[in-house]
Amino acid sequence: MSLLSLEQISVAFGHNPLLSKISFSAEAGERVAIIGRNGAGKSTLLKVILGEQVADEGVVRLEGGMTIGQLPQELPDANEKTVREVVSEGAGEAHSLMTRYFKLLEDFENDHTNELSDIQTELDRIQGWDLEQRVNHMIQRLALPADKLMSELSGGWRRRVILAQALISNPDVLLLDEPTNHLDVPTIEWMEQQLQQFRGLILFITHDRRFLEKLANRIIELDRGNLISFSGNITAFLAFKEKMLEEEERANALFDKRLAEEEVWIRQGIKARRTRNEGRVRALKALREERSERINRQGNAKMAIETKDKSGKLVAEFTQVGHSFEDKVILQPMDFVVNRGDRIGLIGPNGCGKSTFLKILLGDLEPETGLVRQGTKLNVAYFDQLREQLDPEQTVAENVGEGKDVIEINGQNKHVIGYLGDFLFPPERARTPVKALSGGERNRVLLAKLFTRPANLLIMDEPTNDLDVETLELLEELLMSYDGTLLLVSHDRAFLDNVVTSVIAFEGEGRVKEYVGGYQDWIRQGGKFPTESTSQTDDTPSKKEKAKTNAKKVEEDKKTSIQAKPKAKLSYKMQREFDNMPATIAKLEEEIAALHVTTSAPEFYTDDADKVQKTLAKLAHKEEELETTMERWLELEEMQNG
Repeated sequence: MSLLSLEQISVAFGHNPLLSKISFSAEAGERVAIIGRNGAGKSTLLKVILGEQVADEGVVRLEGGMTIGQLPQELPDANEKTVREVVSEGAGEAHSLMTRYFKLLEDFENDHTNELSDIQTELDRIQGWDLEQRVNHMIQRLALPADKLMSELSGGWRRRVILAQALISNPDVLLLDEPTNHLDVPTIEWMEQQLQQFRGLILFITHDRRFLEKLANRIIELDRGNLISFSGNITAFLAFKEKMLEEEERANALFDKRLAEEEVWIRQGIKARRTRNEGRVRALKALREERSERINRQGNAKMAIETKDKSGKLVAEFTQVGHSFEDKVILQPMDFVVNRGDRIGLIGPNGCGKSTFLKILLGDLEPETGLVRQGTKLNVAYFDQLREQLDPEQTVAENVGEGKDVIEINGQNKHVIGYLGDFLFPPERARTPVKALSGGERNRVLLAKLFTRPANLLIMDEPTNDLDVETLELLEELLMSYDGTLLLVSHDRAFLDNVVTSVIAFEGEGRVKEYVGGYQDWIRQGGKFPTESTSQTDDTPSKKEKAKTNAKKVEEDKKTSIQAKPKAKLSYKMQREFDNMPATIAKLEEEIAALHVTTSAPEFYTDDADKVQKTLAKLAHKEEELETTMERWLELEEMQNG
């Protein structure tokens, strides 16, 4: 049964038809990827489904009673609301009614009996009394810090919170617009797992090809106002699309040949008028109209990097370089060499120290320990993921040309408007202020500006955000043929695999190690991200994480028969308690994990209400017991080491 259907939807801005009489329907269990070039109308389609954009014509139909949840492209505000409050807001009417209900209860001076009665009736109707229980369940399921303020969270954690807000209403349809933006790889992989468990209909837009490959079981492509639907994964779709484009080219060639023949016939003049074949004349007019309406496929960008004179063979060398901020170790002392022609990817969770590493390498930051030696003849070009090099008030041409109409590219003068055409900016778009562009277009502007500067050391920080697949693949080809040195920070796993020849992995607690190959090669060699990146909301380990680490260490010490000598400050009884704690903690964690599996099951809340409450109470008790045990562990450990 179709949950969602679109019938003959059309949307146009001026003379540009984004959507032209498109129709499709989708069912529960489908995870539909919406793909297409930047500006093809992907986000517009989601807005039409949400009702935020009114279609020029056509109808959007939802099965009766179906609800829609949304994960917007923009990050939620870093405000002073708690995580619990933000998640609860996703319940919509139930949240509003509960908020009003408790506010009235606190107003003892006035009689609100009638309004309270009305609210109770509405809450009964929408089954809103279990809101707090549902919020607690969602917070536990997504491992969120319920009492943290949004202003205290990183971008990746705020993205988790907004996903919980979208899921709290148990929507039938979930819409996601670039859900992996601002996320590190561990969080992207976590999100993949969460969405694969969603039983409703998912429609999502993404530039992350690995995410697309793992999640989508149906592909919808928007191409020149039309919609192409394909049941299957992205690999099968691309093979299908290649054949379809070949057929389209053949059909267009035959059409153009026929049109040319008819144009020759009509220009014979006297002969055409003498035969008075009015039907043929009308057919020619129809052919002309059809040809004028054909929207040719947008070409690919034409990028080229101008390489400055070669640098010295040595680009940079670290000798026992280490760095920390206050009590947080960013880099443990390490040796490292970058040679000319290296293509190195930097991988690790957000906040692990990748930017600090680059600043030290470039000489912008003095390391606490060790020496950094830079090579000779270095010319650096830097791609900034925050696009701070762009002035949003200036036009595209002004940003790239920096006030000049003519720029020098590979030793030749070129008009800035013509140069921008290579990056798919027609003249009218090149004169548009940057603030009016989409995210993908802004990335192309920054690439265009970057490539005007001769460089033999190219540093790129998240260059793939918002780029369409065709532009991504072109950028890959460009970087693979680049004969300078490349340092690439990216969370795009496919991009890393296709471009870099080695990776520098930030594996937690300041440990940095180099591996040959790309992201998948790192995984095959046993690489993994620190668990703190997916369980903490800041860069400082919590008491719980510290206790778990210490407990694990003691357990490992036991296995290898390396027993630490008891300190005099611990009594015999305390030492026995300390030695037994790793096993106690492990048992509690197993019990809690089993309870989480039980409470995460969709049918759990359909069971007897008393049984549900007892299970949730047991889970809360076990978590409190674990927290108490860990705090006691830290206390004894400090006494032992004191």
